[in-house]
Amino acid sequence: MENVEALLQGITAGDFRILARGLTLVENDLRYSAELLRAIDPDHKIPVIGVTGPPGAGKSTLVNAITNLAVAEGKRVAILAVDPTSPFNFGSLLGDRIRMAQQFNKPGVFIRSVATRGALGGISVKTIEMVDLLRAAGFDLILVETVGVGQSELEIAGLADKTAVVLVPESGDEIQSIKSGLMEIAQAFIVNKADRDGAAQFANNLKKLVFQQHQQVPVFKTVADKYEGMDAVYNWMLKGMDADGKRRVYLLADKAFRLIQHKLTAHLDKRRLHHEISEAAESADFNIYRFIDNWK
Repeated sequence: MENVEALLQGITAGDFRILARGLTLVENDLRYSAELLRAIDPDHKIPVIGVTGPPGAGKSTLVNAITNLAVAEGKRVAILAVDPTSPFNFGSLLGDRIRMAQQFNKPGVFIRSVATRGALGGISVKTIEMVDLLRAAGFDLILVETVGVGQSELEIAGLADKTAVVLVPESGDEIQSIKSGLMEIAQAFIVNKADRDGAAQFANNLKKLVFQQHQQVPVFKTVADKYEGMDAVYNWMLKGMDADGKRRVYLLADKAFRLIQHKLTAHLDKRRLHHEISEAAESADFNIYRFIDNWK
């Protein structure tokens, strides 16, 4: 199996086992990963939907509901769940996907977790490459659930065709932070847990904010665990992709920039840096700038 042609045939044929192997190769920069990425033909007509927002907003529950609606229509769905990376052992902090456990045995659903690998906004270069591999595997819908960490959520804009920002009524006090950042990247706002007090007022405030910004951004109200309002969100996700050529060029340029940036810094070993700086910091005259000048 360890050759590019066999991997490519298995991936395009929809073999989840071989797809998982290909994703592992790409994520870890193992043998054949570079050749595999150069050989694939990603289908850019497959919608890639980014789902982001603060922790506790119900992103996983919403993704779960969307997946169930798609499966009921006979669609094949890929879910890429981006987990934060521990700064200490570089492992995933939220590897468990308990809320999506019901999806694991469904034949048309593929779920993969990937660590951010230090990417502030939850989108590493590996995520970009893995999405392209999924796009070559014949799915009908690809959902990317990202880490919700405030302004760094903006990075999803360079990956997804559409980005949905999930919020809860309690986010009302944060309306100004929403205005300063997420308005730039959201193609839709989803006020989840809309059966809570203050949901209607918060949704109305969001609509006013969208109007003030002269943007055509829908605001949905949902209760994802009860499937309330989910049909409207699902239909929005699947309807025609943005035909704006300028946006497509922007996405490709941003994607190319991050891939080039990764290539130029690939030789930097963060683990070795951590080890060497821990030793150097013991010195009484330690200076981080002198350390950087001498580090290779």
